[in-house]
Amino acid sequence: MRLTVDHVTRYRYDAPVRSVVQSHRLTPSVFAGQRVLDWEVTVTGGTRGARHRDGAGDAVQGWTIAGPVTEIAVRVQGMVETEDLAGVLRGHRETVAPDCYLRETAPTRIDAALARLADSASGPDRLALAHALSDAVAEAIAYRPGVTHAHTTAAEALALGEGVCQDHAHALIACARQRAIPARYVSGYLFATEDGTPHEAAHAWAELHVPGLGWVGFDPANRTCPDARYIRLGSGFDAQDTAPIRGIARGGAGEAMDVTVAVQQSAQ
Repeated sequence: MRLTVDHVTRYRYDAPVRSVVQSHRLTPSVFAGQRVLDWEVTVTGGTRGARHRDGAGDAVQGWTIAGPVTEIAVRVQGMVETEDLAGVLRGHRETVAPDCYLRETAPTRIDAALARLADSASGPDRLALAHALSDAVAEAIAYRPGVTHAHTTAAEALALGEGVCQDHAHALIACARQRAIPARYVSGYLFATEDGTPHEAAHAWAELHVPGLGWVGFDPANRTCPDARYIRLGSGFDAQDTAPIRGIARGGAGEAMDVTVAVQQSAQ
């Protein structure tokens, strides 16, 4: 499948800021399931800085924007050819050991309710258990936009019984770690839900490490494993660690942000 992406993140400041420094994870991952045909990231008034690939195998690009500035637009445009690998991250090069992802973070901290949910799942092997954990999270947290926010924790989303893809991913990660399965957060894009209904184009899911297979993706929000409709950008311990754009502005002005994302299928 060939997918095109047009993703714009716009920052506005109450008063001019002296400068802005950003770190981007906006380049698609390199693995057997996707191939970049065309990809460009532009930043209004920005100067491209150092670029490196981190231990998780993700490309990280630095940018600086000299002020005074009151508005910045980060635009991603590109085309990626994807293949359905049933969620398996095959051919991805990284140096971080899977057991590093057993570490708990604030958004994925386990509580009694999450522990009970994790312990309710069962399976004859780790892959079956991973599927059972994903199904359990999907049943426990209904997909409903607007009821949670960027800093909602997995425990809070479970108590509410509702949330979005970020909440599903955090809850699955927490449950997997409770069962001693390394798990991490993944950011990317999604073309559509399985029945073709448009969904959150900027998307998130989780990857769990399975012996013999390696990292396998699970998307409880859509009750599936990532397939050809998904574009993978990068991974981390949680949503904050995996943010596609991170940055700091010098000047102390209030900041507002809006995001628009369009993911479409292109003719072969």
